[in-house]
Amino acid sequence: MVSKSPGSAGLSGAAGQMRARDIDRVNTRARLDAAYEEGQLGNEEYHSRSERAAKAETLGQLHRLVADLQESAGTADLALPQPDSGKGRAARGAYPGEVRARDKDRSAACALLDAARGDGQLSQDDHRALTELAGAAKTLGELADLTADLQRPADAPAAPRPPRARRKNWFTAVVAVAATAAAIGAFVAVDSTGSTSEVRPAADLGVIEPRVVPMPNLLSEEGISYFRDLYRTKFGDGLVDELSFHDGYASLRRPVSGQPNRQEDYSFRGGFERSGAPVTRKTDTPVFDLATLEVAALGRLITGAPATVKVPDGVVTHLVFDIEGMARARSGDKTVIVRIYVSNAAEERGYIEMSATGDVVRVSEFKG
Repeated sequence: MVSKSPGSAGLSGAAGQMRARDIDRVNTRARLDAAYEEGQLGNEEYHSRSERAAKAETLGQLHRLVADLQESAGTADLALPQPDSGKGRAARGAYPGEVRARDKDRSAACALLDAARGDGQLSQDDHRALTELAGAAKTLGELADLTADLQRPADAPAAPRPPRARRKNWFTAVVAVAATAAAIGAFVAVDSTGSTSEVRPAADLGVIEPRVVPMPNLLSEEGISYFRDLYRTKFGDGLVDELSFHDGYASLRRPVSGQPNRQEDYSFRGGFERSGAPVTRKTDTPVFDLATLEVAALGRLITGAPATVKVPDGVVTHLVFDIEGMARARSGDKTVIVRIYVSNAAEERGYIEMSATGDVVRVSEFKG
């Protein structure tokens, strides 16, 4: 994602568009893949839209890329959230924006920013800038502006509200107690000789630094093995409905353990972060077990991919596990296809398709 400076419209949500998650970008590219296979898009337009989807920051940008496409049978469950579904979503009875924020409110805003960083809505630079602004925010309105364009997890805390009863008396009492405490504190801080005792600076309770977890390159044999080991430790199995690897992160969708009619989305950046609440899943949805993947063969193909697809100065940009793939539907092959995508600075592209058992199924070379 493109980083913006603090205070810009992109950070404050002034544009009124919700930020896109990694899973939204992956789902959009899957819909574009299906449209290309069906002939709805030509080669040049398909690659152009795919590149824009990978860089999209908002749901509005993603919606425009697929708005003129027919839905495919294999992508019916990949609908995007609406771009302005959270616009103006102030809780009924919430405080006005000019009301002062508590440390608790700043911490809640930082937790929401952490979740948005985890699921790909925010870049590291945006996350750092926004958490600093949240830590310094004085009013609830300032905090609301910093998170207005974020998709909120189902378990996100609600906006603070006044108590339903005796609010005026309670507020007056708190002000009186605070004033008394301040007066006592000032008196205690000064001794009888007029000298001032040491006063420790207030702790900064509002800033939460982004978590940085070192890990190997996920677009390598070592990185994929690392991910698979952590995945089995986290979930107790290797089952996935959807999976893609990128430079520095992975996105996935998996069945909920013990509930085959539910699935949930996760992003991975050294640890697994759930994105939203579980949703309905068709019980006959194809599932892949990562334990059956020939990681060594995949690693060798990744290493030689730029030369194989004849993309000069190319690099592997991402891997997609096409579990419901259009190619399989045509050929009747029931083997999971792993696509290795290669590109270069000139936007010249190619890809390799590999079966889960390590066999090369197809090579799409760049025709220079």
